[in-house]
Amino acid sequence: MTFEQLSIFVAVAEREHLTKAAFEIGLTPSAVSSAIRNLETSYGVELFHRVGRRIELTYEGRVFLGEARATLARAKAAALVLSDLGGLQKGELVVFASQTIASYWLPAMLMRFKIRYPGIDLKLMIGNTTTAAKAVLDGLAEVGFVEGSVDEPALHVQPLAEDELLVVVGPRHPWARGKPIAPAELVSGTKWVMREKGSGTRSAFEAAISNLGIDPGDLAVALQLPSNEAVISAAREGLCATVVSGAVAAPLLTQGLLVKARFPLPSRQFAILRHKQRHSSRASLALETICREDKAAEVQNWDDWAL
Repeated sequence: MTFEQLSIFVAVAEREHLTKAAFEIGLTPSAVSSAIRNLETSYGVELFHRVGRRIELTYEGRVFLGEARATLARAKAAALVLSDLGGLQKGELVVFASQTIASYWLPAMLMRFKIRYPGIDLKLMIGNTTTAAKAVLDGLAEVGFVEGSVDEPALHVQPLAEDELLVVVGPRHPWARGKPIAPAELVSGTKWVMREKGSGTRSAFEAAISNLGIDPGDLAVALQLPSNEAVISAAREGLCATVVSGAVAAPLLTQGLLVKARFPLPSRQFAILRHKQRHSSRASLALETICREDKAAEVQNWDDWAL
């Protein structure tokens, strides 16, 4: 049984006239007659009485008409669902983002997406770069947004925006006086409060100082804390330095509660992760477009906060 056979049967049943039905659905009377005959022969049931030149539904035909209409209606509904999904009228998009991106950069992008596509249900999960990559690998999220490097052959990593890393200290810290900091002083000149292992911020900082000949293992890490807010709160006390995104530090720099140390670090990339072997939904592609389309939405360069 095909949907075409069902459509032909319903057209004939509603008109109780083969030729009129054939005209309405754009087929020849012989094609319509053949489709009805094939249905009846395949299932051993007569659907119509042939009374002279007229046709009438049999009891079996009347019962089958309800089922045929319901089946065609469900098929039409299924087609509409696919059409809605393709047109971003409905659906779901699960996103996993590392903390810095989730708290300071991505919300504006998600809001723009929601305004543009209100029928799409957005779900955001938050962790660090390592957990974001794992979520995309495991299929828990379609896309991930990270600020750390990801070395995973199964994932496609595409840069989206630049973010400046800053070494910041509290106002009472010796580095708050504005003198340039030599690489060796990272080890000898202060203790540190750092994000956890797996954090994109920490990984980027450790990679940067490794390129300067400093072993990250030599840093005197007094505290390891699981969030940006925790590390900057600890650094405000003036005993330790920390490294954070410029977007994270900006409000406290404005208030004088943190000071940017004079130790330049290279910018890093915010990136989107996708699984290479999974289909990219139109919703995820639309979100990526929004993230890319407005350069003003990129994370700002915070050099203005230098003393």
